[in-house]
Amino acid sequence: MNKSIDKIIELAKSTLNIEADSIRNLQNYINTDFVECVKLIYGSKGRVVITGIGKSAIIAQKIVATLNSTGTPSIFMHAADAIHGDLGTLQQNDTVICISKSGSTPEIKVLVPLLKTGVNKLIALVGNIDSYLAQQADYILNCTVEKEACPNNLAPTSSTTAQLAMGDALAVCLLDYRGFSSKDFARYHPGGALGKKLYLKVSDISIHNQKPQVKPDDSIKAVIMEISSKRLGATAVIENDILVGVITDGDLRRMLESADSIASLKASDIMNKDPKKIEAGELALNAMRLLEQYSITQLVVTDKGKYQGFVHLHDLLKEGII
Repeated sequence: MNKSIDKIIELAKSTLNIEADSIRNLQNYINTDFVECVKLIYGSKGRVVITGIGKSAIIAQKIVATLNSTGTPSIFMHAADAIHGDLGTLQQNDTVICISKSGSTPEIKVLVPLLKTGVNKLIALVGNIDSYLAQQADYILNCTVEKEACPNNLAPTSSTTAQLAMGDALAVCLLDYRGFSSKDFARYHPGGALGKKLYLKVSDISIHNQKPQVKPDDSIKAVIMEISSKRLGATAVIENDILVGVITDGDLRRMLESADSIASLKASDIMNKDPKKIEAGELALNAMRLLEQYSITQLVVTDKGKYQGFVHLHDLLKEGII
């Protein structure tokens, strides 16, 4: 193996190990301040305003997004913009989290006194507990790292990873404290694949499909025409508005392999009398599970036993239900 390839692999593994160790070490810093921060934010009538500069500002935006998506109203305020007018974003009941590795950057030193003039509680998510920021804060979330993964120990790598992980720990604890459920999660993520798994119902999908159906006495030609025209690979067999069976493409192929003549055959002769079904009100995710369990591509959809149509594997994949 080429030495340069060896070096790349070694450096990549080293980076991951250093950052993993940094995150693992954060467990030693989970203390009463962390608990008080969770209680403070949970009990607040305002928002969480998260600020920072440089790479810490980028981490702040991600933590804001995570908190918002898990039920804790949050907003990002850039530390540099805050001292040039954006400090007006801050409201009386808001809690401020200031993120900084050193805790002593010029912008932070200018911003902190301005924050302290109000009634807002200040949480320092900081990598140096002896820093100016840490000394001025009401609570400290310690994100100290031994070293950056950067070979020169300069580029923010381990430190920003630790900040992100501490933010996730805070968000998850708040999520649990609130009793934030899967239904709540779906409400905040209506457009994403994760949300769809939690709220999208079979009827939301099947309603857009055609409803192929034949009668038990219909000819095989009629069955083939119905399956071909409705493009779902199957048709229901209905008698007096009651589902009595299903015929799929596979049933037709098996019929052709075994029958000497199909002229006298009817739908009832080849239908599956016990097809796999799902109620229209079930989650689409449950439909996918059934398709996987039985290695099939479509399910009959019923509503209190009445035939409503089909849901196909392709429909679910198109919606991101995987």
